[in-house]
Amino acid sequence: MIKRTLDIGNPAYVHLRQRQLVVEPDKTTARTFPLEDLGIVIFSHPRIVMTQAAMIACQENNTVLVFCDGKHLPYSAMLPIHEGHTLHSKILEQQIALALPAKKRLWQQIVRHKIDQQAKTLAHFQKDPRPLKLMAPRVRSGDPDNLEAQAAKKYWRLLFGDDFRRNHRKGGVNSLLNYGYAIVRAMVARAVVGGGLHPAIGLHHHNQYNGLNLADDLMEPFRPWVDRVAYQLANQGETEINQNTKKALLGLPARSVCWQGKSMPLMVCCHHLTANLKRAGQDRTVKLDYPNLNDTTQ
Repeated sequence: MIKRTLDIGNPAYVHLRQRQLVVEPDKTTARTFPLEDLGIVIFSHPRIVMTQAAMIACQENNTVLVFCDGKHLPYSAMLPIHEGHTLHSKILEQQIALALPAKKRLWQQIVRHKIDQQAKTLAHFQKDPRPLKLMAPRVRSGDPDNLEAQAAKKYWRLLFGDDFRRNHRKGGVNSLLNYGYAIVRAMVARAVVGGGLHPAIGLHHHNQYNGLNLADDLMEPFRPWVDRVAYQLANQGETEINQNTKKALLGLPARSVCWQGKSMPLMVCCHHLTANLKRAGQDRTVKLDYPNLNDTTQ
C-alpha cells in the first residue's frame, strides 16, 4: 500500500488519539490521519508542537518526520533505527563488512543509472541527450574519473541553460530542487531503515556528520525525476516554494514506476530496491536494478 506524504504548513498541535495522528490548527478544528497510512510527515512551520507519544508512534510505524528551516525547506529527518527490521543486527554486520571493491562496484552501477536517467530527462524535454548517453557506459568501478560530476556539468547546462548554476543556498529553481530532493531522500531513508540497513553507512558518501549517507547514495538516480518536475514548474512560471509547487513535488513518492516488469508506486519500489541492494552486495552476479518512470515519452 502506498503511504501518504503529509505536509503541515500552519501552526498546529499534533498529538495521538487511538492510533490516529491528530493535527489541530486551533481548539475547534482537527484533522485525523491513520498512522498506518503515513510514510512521511513534513513540519514546515516553526509554530508546530508535537507530543512525544505521537513521535514514538510515528517511529514505530516507520514514518519519517521531516523538519523544515526558516525558509520552509526540509532541514533534518527523524526515523527509527533498531526496530526497522527483525534481523537488524545480522544485516548491520553484513553491511559493515561489505568490502571496498563491492562498494565501488555498486557505486559504479548507481552513477551509470543516474547519468542514464539524466539523459532520459533531457530527451523527455526534446533536449540533446547524446553527450550523457556516451558517458554512462564509460563509468568505471568507483567512478575514479568522476564522470558523475562531468555529466552534471553538461546536464545542468543542457536542461536549464548556460546561465543556470546548481546551488543549494540559492532560491528560485534551486529551492524547488532542494525541496524535491529532500522528499526523495526521506522516502529512500525510510526504505533503508525498513530493510534493516543503517542509513549512515554509505557506499560512496561517507561524511561522518551525515546520518543518511546510504540514502544519499541510493537516491542519486531519482534526482533527475525531481528535475523534471522543477523544470515543468519553472516553465509555468512557478519558481518558489508555495502550495502549488509543494503539491507537485509531494506527488513524487506516489509516481508509478516500472521495476523488473512490474508497475508500482515509487515509494513501494524503494523497498524492493533496498532488498536488491542487499543481494547485490553479497553476490557480484546480481546487478543493482533501478526502476523507470511509467510514461510513454521516456
